Amino acid sequence: MADNLSEALKTLKLSSADSVEGCLDCLLKALAQNNVETSGKIQEMGVLAMMPALLSAQNSCTPKAANIIAEVAKNEFMRSPCVEAGLIPPLVQLLNCKDQEILLQTGRALGNICYDSHEGRSAVDAAGGAQIVAEHIKSLAESTDPATGKLLTVFCGMLMNYSNDNDSLQAQLIIMGVIPTLVRLLGVHSQNTALTEMCLIAFGNLAELESSKEQFASTNIAEELVRLFRKQVEHEKKEMIFEVLAPLAENDVIKLQLVDAGLVECLLEVVAQTVDSDRDEDVAQLKTSSDLMVLLLLGDESMQKLFEGGKGSVFQRVLSWVPSNNHQLQLAGALAIANFARNDENCIHMVDTGIVQKLLELLDRHVEEGNVTVQHAALSALRNLAIPVVNKSKMLLAGVSDVVLKFLKSEMPPVQFKLLGTLRMLIDTQADAAEQLGTNTKLVERLVEWCEAKDHAGVMGESNRLLSALIRHSKSKNVVRTVIQGGGVKHLVTMATSEHMIMQNEALVALGLIAALDLECAEKDFVGADLVQVLHRLLTEEHSAPEIKYNSMILICSIMGSEPLHKEVQSLAFIDVVSSLRSHENKTVAHQASLTEQRSTQR
Repeated sequence: MADNLSEALKTLKLSSADSVEGCLDCLLKALAQNNVETSGKIQEMGVLAMMPALLSAQNSCTPKAANIIAEVAKNEFMRSPCVEAGLIPPLVQLLNCKDQEILLQTGRALGNICYDSHEGRSAVDAAGGAQIVAEHIKSLAESTDPATGKLLTVFCGMLMNYSNDNDSLQAQLIIMGVIPTLVRLLGVHSQNTALTEMCLIAFGNLAELESSKEQFASTNIAEELVRLFRKQVEHEKKEMIFEVLAPLAENDVIKLQLVDAGLVECLLEVVAQTVDSDRDEDVAQLKTSSDLMVLLLLGDESMQKLFEGGKGSVFQRVLSWVPSNNHQLQLAGALAIANFARNDENCIHMVDTGIVQKLLELLDRHVEEGNVTVQHAALSALRNLAIPVVNKSKMLLAGVSDVVLKFLKSEMPPVQFKLLGTLRMLIDTQADAAEQLGTNTKLVERLVEWCEAKDHAGVMGESNRLLSALIRHSKSKNVVRTVIQGGGVKHLVTMATSEHMIMQNEALVALGLIAALDLECAEKDFVGADLVQVLHRLLTEEHSAPEIKYNSMILICSIMGSEPLHKEVQSLAFIDVVSSLRSHENKTVAHQASLTEQRSTQR
């Protein structure tokens, strides 16, 4: 065969048009037997340089020449030489012909040259090849002829190779309008497995781009994908569809379309079929299905549609996941509740129908050898449920704070963060609960420790906010004393310098209460934390909000009963700063400035 190949290559270089076809047949035969070796020889003998002329002739040799290029371009080392030999312009030119065999081989050649090749893609882009192929697909989309189906598969593959992992080329295809065309193909050619798979891979690539979502939303992609999903029995095929659904379902309009198309019922069915299996592929499908279910609930409209006033069958099915023995379903169930709990009406309904108890039982199962993701999800759900004022006392009566406190020993920042947020929501306006928790020495000590968690800004911020909330909502001297003895004062002073105005205000109000309720006990900590200097800075900074200035002056008045703090106020010439605020545009600030001026001059 090697001798025949060498002979054919030599003949090809010397031959007249009559013997060319036989030589091309010989090359195709050799490529079929040993593609890599034959491709290497084709390159060595300079045959690629002859190809543009063969492609331009448009005779019986043309499809064979294009086929040879398609075969050699299967090898990575041959793609750049194909571009350098100037093969792209004549190949793109061939896309304008009507001969199906030429179009088929040309599509293969261009697709293979583009595969993972920057040079190939750039050359096709420069020659305008993608636009012509996109127009072909559009014009052929309605034809169900088997030969056309094959050509469409090749053309879709070519566009996929052309744009894979390249955002700018994918964006170009989106502008060309390929998305509606590909969705149409999925509907017309649903029986053509190869073409369907090619469309799905193309969708998977394009759906990652944000700019594609609007185009997808204007098609019936949701119906087509759900219809296709229902037909699949093989794990791999379902996975391919999942890979398209996940990025598309990030869009709220498409979320609702998928819900309307019946995707949720399909997902629930997959969960039911795989929940008791320990086969890897079933475990993977269970995870993907339940994750996708949670994602659909992130859209306000899709979530409300599935909630159905708390009577929806989907809502009930998802609730049944929480007591399951499967960690993935427990996680998805808790996350789903957190997503349903995004408005007061839903939260009130869920608390009234006993969902809190289910979550507490779930958390209790995860206290010792706990699954962190389940803990985090269940705490997220409880935090959301605790937002409506009417739910707080009910949840406290149900023992939520006691169960949440079991996780104080957790060393996992995501769990710490949600635990803190849940407690803060629970005690908001609940004086008795705030006093009970605020006098819990272990809790306060842990909060003070977490106030120093500089590696975890979220935990640090939430610890400070809960410390402040315990004082603000209890207004209790016992809580104030517990916080002072626990070393919390310096953290509240630091919190008053936060970049977030809401945290500054919370800190100043809590510090004001400390000063009003137990100044004597707090005096040493106030001095040590440079409270007076912090207040001076807050009052002199131009960009400080009116509320910050107002609460800072309230606090100044509260600390005047302390000898060392009063001296500090006088030494920093506070009187000048306060006097200037009497003409502040905010009347409340101006009035408080007058009162503070009077207070600071008294002795």
